[in-house]
Amino acid sequence: MFKRYITAILAVAALAGPGAARAADISGAGATFPAPVYAKWAETYRAQTGNRLNYQAIGSGGGIRQITARTVDFGATDKPMKPDDLAANGFAMFPTVIGGVVPVMNLPGIRSGQVKLTGPQIADIFRGVIKKWNDPLLAKTNPGVALPNLPITVVHRSDGSGTTFVFTTYLTMKAPRWAAEVGANDSVKWPVGLGGKGNDGVAAYVKQTPGAIGYVEYAFAKQNNLTYAQLQNKAGKFVNPTAANFSAAAANANWAKAPGFYLLLLDQPGAEAWPITAATFILVPVKPENPARAREVLAFFDWAYKNGDAQAVQLDYLPMPQSVKDLVRKSWMRVVGPDKRPVYR
Repeated sequence: MFKRYITAILAVAALAGPGAARAADISGAGATFPAPVYAKWAETYRAQTGNRLNYQAIGSGGGIRQITARTVDFGATDKPMKPDDLAANGFAMFPTVIGGVVPVMNLPGIRSGQVKLTGPQIADIFRGVIKKWNDPLLAKTNPGVALPNLPITVVHRSDGSGTTFVFTTYLTMKAPRWAAEVGANDSVKWPVGLGGKGNDGVAAYVKQTPGAIGYVEYAFAKQNNLTYAQLQNKAGKFVNPTAANFSAAAANANWAKAPGFYLLLLDQPGAEAWPITAATFILVPVKPENPARAREVLAFFDWAYKNGDAQAVQLDYLPMPQSVKDLVRKSWMRVVGPDKRPVYR
């Protein structure tokens, strides 16, 4: 369950007791999408180095607000910030891992991967146009599947969410009516449905509501034993959310030509590509108020790049390729102290 990861993170921050913080202690806030892997990395990093990370999984919007206010040492977001916005806010941005956003359902008698959905169908479900699971439009792509005669309960994020940005951007790409009526952002005016806070909040609502459908990062679907749907990809194939299919979607990513590492991995070509694949990102000030803490942030993620791939894979994330890690390390030279020298070399 997601909460055990949050517990682990808070325990990492609290082990030394009140008043025992050191210069090596760092804080971050933001995306719930990568929270499980950040928690695991923090736990192992603390065991190996004695240094502590306190990460608040409050949603990408909250993470951007907190790093903008400089109340944390780094922000985390699944909605990448465009190069002009990075420059305007004085941020450097870099990706950490890749994952998949997955439609999850509570349908009695239905197994994961048994139901097939297309992008336009998901858009019509979340617009409230398709109201029941045995709708003829859904039955058409699911011959032989006993779709239940249940009303559909839509579950979406209630907070500013990079996962929502990824999901709604995909729907905007696949469904003109969605693009015209709702659009893509980290927070949208949902036509129908219930709101849950964080990936864990959406997962909890889906799990307790027969007939529900929501969207979460794949690790949350797996940890909560939620039933997921197959999705039709750009090649026209229906595929399952797997690390191999996330990798297939990321195969054509050209990070070297992505200014500020701004890159979306949605609806990529490839027979096996999962269509809602995304990277998650870290934001740090290029001129940090506390260079020592900024150095520790970069040291933590450098350690994660070197030592965290196996744990990321265990939690169903895709590590960044070595070539991208090398590009990121070069980009850290822009994060400088008052002496104009890089804080981490």
